[in-house]
Amino acid sequence: MSLLPSRSTLFDDLFRDFGGHGFFIKPLHGDALPSQIKLDVKETDAGFTVLAELPGVSKDDIHVEIEGAQLTIKAEVKQFDKQSKDEQNLRSERYYGMVSRSLQLPSDLDRDGASAKYENGVLTLSLPKKHSSGNGKRLIVE
Repeated sequence: MSLLPSRSTLFDDLFRDFGGHGFFIKPLHGDALPSQIKLDVKETDAGFTVLAELPGVSKDDIHVEIEGAQLTIKAEVKQFDKQSKDEQNLRSERYYGMVSRSLQLPSDLDRDGASAKYENGVLTLSLPKKHSSGNGKRLIVE
């Protein structure tokens, strides 16, 4: 009598661990959040247009901050799982959490003239350039 388990017993145990549904259907809950928000940035003489891909995000969960030439976009992705007692969840690949992206643009932005629109999972930002008034302060060299 051998002390080692038979080959058929090992395979039976492996497939039984997966709930009898087979090797390729296994429970999975939540993928990792994207490492960063995907952006398209375009520049004109008047300003910048930024397109940010934010699928599945509510517009109330999007926050845009402008500080000088720095733009920061933050979004909270929420996942709501609903499962009745009559169903078994075989696979769930949705994710949740906070994603953000910051970038430094070549010139300062006019916060008061900026606008944002969110439609079909794409955030469109219109960011006018801040025009200097020409009243700069001259530094005296000592």
